[in-house]
Amino acid sequence: MSSSTTAVNPVLRVAPAAPAEAAAYFRASLTFHADVSDVAAALAAGGAGFVVVDSRSTASWEQGHVPGAVHLPTALIPEQAEQLLDRSVPVVTYCWGPACNGATRAALALAELGYQVKEMLGGFEYWVREGFEYETWQGRERRPADPLTAPADAEDCGC
Repeated sequence: MSSSTTAVNPVLRVAPAAPAEAAAYFRASLTFHADVSDVAAALAAGGAGFVVVDSRSTASWEQGHVPGAVHLPTALIPEQAEQLLDRSVPVVTYCWGPACNGATRAALALAELGYQVKEMLGGFEYWVREGFEYETWQGRERRPADPLTAPADAEDCGC
């Protein structure tokens, strides 16, 4: 590839990392993140080995939340985490969705208090869009999976 091709190509304008660097980066990324499908599969299998924390407001929680999640708004983490969470159990945080960094802020607050923590990529938005059951004050609900986010005729995406 010529240097003139690289200069105009926005993808390769900055060269990809060396394979070992890329592997280290992506391995590290997986230590910080879990996706909606993996969280749902682990919860469905029972004995997931982690607790899910919804870091949104009470009004948001009441609109719907992951079944079995602990409601702990980010602002309340410093004063309530110790009463609601066990430091020996990893925590997976979520907020609204990809355009919201509330789960990141919650994960930071929990990590600073000594908890092992991951962020659930996609948040509540993708939980619902992928067709997983959620709870409201009225009971459990489920919407059909959005074919742009989940396979229409399969249990999982095969990722």
